[in-house]
Amino acid sequence: MPCNCEELEARERDTLAHYAQLSADSRGRNIHEPPPEWRTQYQRDRDRIIHSRAFRRLDCKTQVFLSGSGDHLRTRLTHTMEVAAIARNIARALRLNEDLTEAIALGHDLGHPPFGHSGEEALDDLMRDHGGFEHNKQSRRVVELIEQKYPAFPGLNLTWETMEGLAKHDTAPEPPLGQAQAEFHNASLEAQVANLADEITYYSHDLDDGLDCDLLTEGQLERDIAFWRDASERMRSQHGDLADECRHYFIIRCLIDDQVHDVVQTTEANIAATDAASADEVRMQAKPLVAYSPARREANLKLRAYLYENLYYNDIVHEPHIRATTLLCQLFRHYEQHPEAMGGHVQSLISSHGLQRAICDHLACMTDRFVVLEHDRLIGK
Repeated sequence: MPCNCEELEARERDTLAHYAQLSADSRGRNIHEPPPEWRTQYQRDRDRIIHSRAFRRLDCKTQVFLSGSGDHLRTRLTHTMEVAAIARNIARALRLNEDLTEAIALGHDLGHPPFGHSGEEALDDLMRDHGGFEHNKQSRRVVELIEQKYPAFPGLNLTWETMEGLAKHDTAPEPPLGQAQAEFHNASLEAQVANLADEITYYSHDLDDGLDCDLLTEGQLERDIAFWRDASERMRSQHGDLADECRHYFIIRCLIDDQVHDVVQTTEANIAATDAASADEVRMQAKPLVAYSPARREANLKLRAYLYENLYYNDIVHEPHIRATTLLCQLFRHYEQHPEAMGGHVQSLISSHGLQRAICDHLACMTDRFVVLEHDRLIGK
């Protein structure tokens, strides 16, 4: 017989830690729905995110290099999938709810605009007098409003706990109707894991893409980044000389493993130092419990500064972004004068959300490629 929802929930109660977020304890959804038959609530969230248009569009959105720059370079979609894998591994080690962690990880960049962080900065500047733009807040708009897939409600009607994770640095969402608002200081451990897995993923894999494009070199990294040097020496002592592709991959793998081990060990110690006996008691803690050790945090801050100086603001990476965001800005101004050029659903948002916010929603949903095509169609090359 198939395993039904109640059996899956019982399995969670038997196997997960007491501070994990159980599916059976979900605060629910804004619009009540019958429970899923053969899935938990968080498995339903994960599936809704994967089947959304916003998720598919991530395949043609920039991670670091403009979409289409190279067959092996990461896109926003492959980045998201890697975040989900690392997040699940950490959640499993800590006996947290893997399905909730995965749902949050898969949805965390649904609101990211075209052209990566350059596109985000451009939209934030264009929206300066209209509430600004921030991709985490936009992810919530996508799943609450912009996706139109279900007849009974707008958006994806995700659980409160998944929405809490997507809020990230913003305030937690309002609880479903009829439930009291609690004063929480933090999100669930599952949300904290997804957040830190994002950082582990993009720093490590941005190094990999930088090496693939010859914008970074191993010699440079061994000289300037201590933990790269340590991983490289460890790899050579264990495996000798390897081909470039294998060597790069294996060093990156070592870096990720080291960070995952650091996070799991540090987090276990942080949890043990509290008296948190439930997911809500975790939320009441004064600071996040999922964390790096101080030494690893310091090392990652140095790596972040290094990547900004040597990769993200390298002219080969940065200048195409500047040219691309010029197209984004010109489209914004064009839609202000010609809102009828946008789709019917976007136009329907103007009366309740304002013209500029509707335009921003429209542009944020676009892929890199579609911005270029739409600019050519409406404005010309």
